[in-house]
Amino acid sequence: MTTVPKRKSNSNKILITLAILAVLGIGGGLWAKHAGWIGKADVVKVAIEKAEERKIIETVSASGKIYPVIEVGVSPDVSGEIMELTVEEGDSVKSGQLIARINPEIYASVVDQANAGVNASRSNEANASARIKQGDAAIKQLQVQIDNARRSLKRSQQLYKDEVISKAELETAETLVQQLEAQIQGAQADLAALRESVQGASYNTQSTQASLKQARDNLRRTNVYAPLSGIVSKLNVKKGERVVGTSQFSGTEMLRIADFKAMEARVDVSENDIVRVSMNDTALVDIDAYPDRKFKGVVTQIASSAGSTSQLQAATNQITNFTVKIRLLPSSYLDLMKKSKLPFRPGMSCSADIQTETIDKALAVPIQAVTTREDTLKTKINPNLEKSENRDDLKELVFVLNNNMVMSREVTVGLQDESYIQILSGLKGGEEVVSAPYRVISKELKDSLMVEKVSKEELYKKEE
Repeated sequence: MTTVPKRKSNSNKILITLAILAVLGIGGGLWAKHAGWIGKADVVKVAIEKAEERKIIETVSASGKIYPVIEVGVSPDVSGEIMELTVEEGDSVKSGQLIARINPEIYASVVDQANAGVNASRSNEANASARIKQGDAAIKQLQVQIDNARRSLKRSQQLYKDEVISKAELETAETLVQQLEAQIQGAQADLAALRESVQGASYNTQSTQASLKQARDNLRRTNVYAPLSGIVSKLNVKKGERVVGTSQFSGTEMLRIADFKAMEARVDVSENDIVRVSMNDTALVDIDAYPDRKFKGVVTQIASSAGSTSQLQAATNQITNFTVKIRLLPSSYLDLMKKSKLPFRPGMSCSADIQTETIDKALAVPIQAVTTREDTLKTKINPNLEKSENRDDLKELVFVLNNNMVMSREVTVGLQDESYIQILSGLKGGEEVVSAPYRVISKELKDSLMVEKVSKEELYKKEE
C-alpha cells in the first residue's frame, strides 16, 4: 500500500522539472534572438534625414474671393423710366460715355415752369423799379412845390409884419407848407417801401433762377454717363424699368463698371495669424479657376477691425477674421489678359499663402521629425498623472540616429514652412534625425531603441 504514493510523487516531480526547463528554454531563445545570437532581432524601419541649412519661408494661409481693385456701382441721380440702355454686361465703356437715358418729359416740364417763374419774378422786379423812378419824380415835384411855398410863406410873414395882409392870409400860406411837407413825407415812405419790394423781387428772382438751374440739372441728369473706363461687370436693369434716384434713399444700382487691369484677392485671416501679416508682404495666390498655376501678389491693406462675420457664426464657432487685400501683380497674369479681356470674374474663389517672414540659412529638419512628449520626470514622480494639456509639461523632441540606435533630443523650434521647421537649439548641422513614419516618431520611438535605416520609398511601400 505504501509503494503507490511514492511512484506518483516521483512522476509529479519529473513533470514540474520538464515544465521549468521548457519555460527557461523559450525565454532564453527569445532573449538570444533579440540579442542577435539566434536569427535576427526585430527592429523598427525608419527614414532618416540630415539637419541642414535651408531657406525657411513662414506663411499664413487664408481663403477668400477675387475682385477688381476699382469697381464702381452706377446709380441714377433722378428717378424715372429707363428709355434707353446702350450697354450690355461685358461691354467695354469709356469714361463719359452715355450708358442710359431716363424719360426726360417730367423734368422738361419742370424746367418750363421754373423758367416761367424766373420771367415772372423779373417782371415784378422791373415793375417795382419803374415805380421807384415814378416816386423819385413825384418827390422832386413836391420838393419844388414846397420850396415855392416856403418862399411864399416867408413873404407873407413879412407882409403880415408890415400889416399889409391879414392874419388869415398868413395862416393860409402856413397851411400850404404843412400840407406839402406831409405829402413829401408820405411820398418818401412810399418810395422806401418800393425799394424794399424791389429788394424782395430781386431775392425772388434769384430763388427762381436757382430753381431753374436745379430743374435744368435734373433734366441733364436723365442722361447717365460712365464714371470711369472699364468693363460692365454686372447689369441689374432692363429698358422700360423704373429706377429710383440717389436723392431718394440709396437709389437703384443700375450696373457696375470695373477696371479688370488691376485685380486683388480679399482673404479672411484669423485673429491668431493677423498679427504676423504686414504691409507689402509677398503672397502666392491660388485661384480655383486656374488650378495649375500660382499668381504673385502684395499685401496692400490690412483691416483694423474684424470682418463682417455674422453674429450667429460668432456665437457658435467663435470665428474672428480680418480682411486682408492682396494686389495681384499684372506680370503674373499678363498672358491671360492677352487671351481674354476677362480672365478673372468678380467673386472667384481663391486661397493665398502670405509670406510673413523669410530666413535664408536656417538649420532645419522635416516638420514630422519633431514630436511632442510629456515630461517623463513628472510621470515617474506621479505614475497616475493624466496626460497634460499644459504646455509647460510638454517637450518638443527629435530622435537622433547613432549606430542604428535612436536617442531623443529636446529641441527649440522657430519658423516653419510647409515641409521644414527651424531648429534654434538642440541639434547641430549634419546630424541624422528620424523623419518618418510619423506614427512611429510620435508614439513608438524611445531612447536606445534599435532601428533600421531605409529609404522613404521602401518605407512607404512597406506601410502600404
